[in-house]
Amino acid sequence: MVRAMIHRRIGFLVFDGVQALDVIGPADAFASDAFDTPALRADTNGEHPYAIVLIGLTGRRVTASSGVTFTADAAVPSAVNLDTLIVPGGTGLRRPGAAERAAKWILSRTPHTRRVASVCTGLYGLAPTGLLDGRRVATHWSAVDDIQRRYPALHVERDALFLKDGQFYTSAGITAGIDLALAMIEEDNGPAAALAVAREMVVYFKRPGGQQQFSEPLRFQVESADRFADLVTWIQSHLRSDLSVDALAKRACMSPRHFAREFKQRLGTTPAAFVEETRLAEASRRLSTRSARIDAVARSVGYAGDDVFRRAFERRFGVSPGSYRTRFRYDTTPSTPNGMRT
Repeated sequence: MVRAMIHRRIGFLVFDGVQALDVIGPADAFASDAFDTPALRADTNGEHPYAIVLIGLTGRRVTASSGVTFTADAAVPSAVNLDTLIVPGGTGLRRPGAAERAAKWILSRTPHTRRVASVCTGLYGLAPTGLLDGRRVATHWSAVDDIQRRYPALHVERDALFLKDGQFYTSAGITAGIDLALAMIEEDNGPAAALAVAREMVVYFKRPGGQQQFSEPLRFQVESADRFADLVTWIQSHLRSDLSVDALAKRACMSPRHFAREFKQRLGTTPAAFVEETRLAEASRRLSTRSARIDAVARSVGYAGDDVFRRAFERRFGVSPGSYRTRFRYDTTPSTPNGMRT
């Protein structure tokens, strides 16, 4: 059955000093070639569902922090009709008067806009409107303390990739803007479209908003610059392999006893505990796909039996895999740092 086509205009507020990837990443998701594939063209009656509009805060031509230039389609204070307004981050919003100018224009457009979002430190432009007071918000980890100090009425969640609270969406840095765009695409067009776009963009996986900004593998890589860092990446992409201490030690060219001792010293946890945490973290992401069977998820992350997986999952998250999948939301339900609802 062919859907009635809804054309949605996605507006990006651009300014001198904008972070170019905060604009280009989400814009490329909305403008993805995946919408031109036969499967999605059938769903959209052959029409592209989105149009990208750039609105210049400081004029029609703006220069990003990287030196890349954008030519805006319109400039503030134009009354541009939009379905979704996205405010990207960048040092330009922290220049004198920029945030205030952005906030004034955002306030004028919000009553006429279905969704209003910020990417990364774009929250500096959205927060002064007062529209987020009392709401849960996300931003880049490096800006959390400053945002909370400047705008104490906001409930800043330090670890979230992105959050939805009413018509407002906020996200962490750069790649989280792509995750946010994929979530919006899923809202508008369904999970198949979002996954097709993620695949076209070669995104490793479509991350839920409650996921931490720093995954355990990334934490390990930040803390370790030796052979263990490469091993962590290998573990993440080989969850169905033999990940016993003996197998990992062999891959690291170390004796099992020396490997286990060095691993624990560098990371503060045992190899077995790290492998289990990595497997369960990936399982929780895969369970957010409602069509995924629990036994299939268990096997896909390296568990030979359902019972072992269920016990490990309940021990880690406090609920069964089935309850987690049923209850999981990225939107208005408060989440703990591990992505669980409260």
